[in-house]
Amino acid sequence: MNNIMGVVFASNLETKLNELTIRRTPASLPFCGRYRLIDFTLSNFVNSGITSIGILTKNNYNSLMEHIRMGRDWDLNRKNSGIAMFPPYAHNQSKDVYKDKIEAIYSIFNYLVKTKEEYAVITDSNIVTNIDYEDVYNYHIKNGADITMVTYEAEPCSLRRIIVETDSDMAVKDMYISTVSDDRKKQIGLNIYLMKKDLLKSLIENAYARGLGDFEKDILFKKLGQLKIMAYKVNGYAEIIDDIKGYFKQNMKMLDYKIRKDLFYKYGKIMTKVKDSVPTVYGDKANVTNSLIADGCIINGTVENSVLFRGVKIEEGAVIKNSIIMENGYIMHGVNISYAILDKHVTVQEGRNISGYETYPVVIVKDKIV
Repeated sequence: MNNIMGVVFASNLETKLNELTIRRTPASLPFCGRYRLIDFTLSNFVNSGITSIGILTKNNYNSLMEHIRMGRDWDLNRKNSGIAMFPPYAHNQSKDVYKDKIEAIYSIFNYLVKTKEEYAVITDSNIVTNIDYEDVYNYHIKNGADITMVTYEAEPCSLRRIIVETDSDMAVKDMYISTVSDDRKKQIGLNIYLMKKDLLKSLIENAYARGLGDFEKDILFKKLGQLKIMAYKVNGYAEIIDDIKGYFKQNMKMLDYKIRKDLFYKYGKIMTKVKDSVPTVYGDKANVTNSLIADGCIINGTVENSVLFRGVKIEEGAVIKNSIIMENGYIMHGVNISYAILDKHVTVQEGRNISGYETYPVVIVKDKIV
């Protein structure tokens, strides 16, 4: 798909990931043992033949840059096209860094002008799915759409989601933002949009000139009756990770092999930064059931229904249930942990008990000693 470029927002201003994004962007949030959230966006692009990608950052982007490097692990370290990383910079009179998507895209206007592709996909980076953009493009052309937005069905529907209503041909007839949780199945926007680059530039220029900022509210909602907006519905796993509860829930879903297979292999393999780690060592006292264990771990305790990232050490007598332990966690003898998220380099000392609940997991921030 040499006719399409990608624009990725590494920072989503509306996420409520709190402690997990104090020192990182949502894009670089670890997921499912060895991945970062942005891996899904980059892999979907590359698997679809999209190799010209601009990434807009806002703050706490050091870990993201370290993870992506020059894009080598996605075959994006090339002379032509590849990844262009855009650190934040002020371009307005008040010298403020951009506040929203419209200002962010306007800040890379020259990049959009210089790239040769005719179409653009703009997307957030906290979207976990496996999609084929060539199929989205063909759908867009077949339906003569001005904008094609990618959607999925979810039940229940969370707060702050864009609810999409369509006619029998999947043309969007109404959109609004959910204000309450709803147990009914809804079609929800994934914050992924495909359109001609010239249309994108025109929409952004006009909106920025009028002081508008929100891409969805100030452009999509207002242009609904003027532009033909089509909904392309994802058939398979898809989710937006924008709060602690959702992050925990979606990691736990990865323990289901069918969901994991659909996400990681459906339209191509999800790629990530390669690390040369040693295999995991299971001691004589190790008891591991229904868990995802990355390489480099040393396990001598009990692990049930949990996700362990690289280099985690579990001492004998420790019991880990329904929890996420990120890279280089150290769990000492006699510790009991359930429904918890431990960020990178957390040490839990002997005899400690950490317990949350499925809908309210305990979060221990990076580098803490408990």
